[in-house]
Amino acid sequence: MIESIRQEVEQWLKDVVIGLNLCPFAARPHRLNLIDIIVSTATDEQQLLLQLDDEMRRLLAAPVDELETTIIAVPNMLQQFDRYNDFLDLADALLEQQGFAGQLQIASFHPQYQFVDTEPDDTSNLTNCSPYPLLHLIREQSLTDALMNYADPDKIPERNIAKLERLSWEQLRHYFPYIFK
Repeated sequence: MIESIRQEVEQWLKDVVIGLNLCPFAARPHRLNLIDIIVSTATDEQQLLLQLDDEMRRLLAAPVDELETTIIAVPNMLQQFDRYNDFLDLADALLEQQGFAGQLQIASFHPQYQFVDTEPDDTSNLTNCSPYPLLHLIREQSLTDALMNYADPDKIPERNIAKLERLSWEQLRHYFPYIFK
């Protein structure tokens, strides 16, 4: 079960994030095998916070040329987006409390992702939809370095939305089978 979830997240990363180029910074670390995908077995917030703390420490302790980023899949909890969103507040508080702010940030992905001031079926939400609730730990320095070498990074969200709006129904079902059944 854990391996199949890890493979599903890996496939999403390859097909959607990299394949559709939603994150222009993901291909390089993926190609160099610098992305770790962890499947959490946590069933409550305390367990997940402990695991998140462990993974933040492990990421910061590893040389960036061995491990650049970590994705934690959370299949056993936080299935409702509002609960997931509430947990993100706890995760960010942990990041601050441990003194990791400025070194790491947490990017969020969820099967029911919904940006503020959007409707649930708004295409823009698909940019952050994933097969499971995910906590993506990103090194701040890696992000800063990537942004310095990318023209118009502020246009990435609108470009991604336009790209997703051009997809046919069949393509949407292919890329997001966990949403479009």
